Amino acid sequence: MRKRTYATAALVGVLLALAAVGCAPAPAAASFDLSSPAFGAGQPIPRIYTCEGGTQSPPLAWGEPPAGTQSFALIVDDPDAPMGTYVHWVLYNIPASARQLPAGVPAGAELPDGSRQGKGSNGKTSYFGPCPPSGTHRYFFKLYALDGVLNLEAGATKAQLLAAMKKHILGQAELMGTYQGGQ
Repeated sequence: MRKRTYATAALVGVLLALAAVGCAPAPAAASFDLSSPAFGAGQPIPRIYTCEGGTQSPPLAWGEPPAGTQSFALIVDDPDAPMGTYVHWVLYNIPASARQLPAGVPAGAELPDGSRQGKGSNGKTSYFGPCPPSGTHRYFFKLYALDGVLNLEAGATKAQLLAAMKKHILGQAELMGTYQGGQ
């Protein structure tokens, strides 16, 4: 019984020491709004923004981000893909002053505003529209507010972007649209 008491006291001491030096869990990220004038949350994505209609990126707009935001990052993916999550778009170092992306963001590693595009599952540095082989799939547009500009070369993968921004996320906004092939 005495050993258990000492062990419990030691564990409590270690936890208090870690909390005192800043090793406590990070606070949860704040949320803000993300929307598209092309489709509503949970609604079908119009064909023009898919592989069947030109595959241009849809317009996106967002509200005021958390204080201290220095840049944004965007990931669009499809968790319903048959071989695992398919990444449709990776975009980062979007200027903090931006509150929207127009339809048809051009392909290319670097954009005129300093934003950088990463590689999607198709290996290209551009948006690739929904293209489900069968059934209705969900497409998650996830916008992150970051506390700095990332030191990440253009062409990064989703995994590389997630690792680079891990301790820099101030807030997150999400919009989910759907698409069924052959519409």
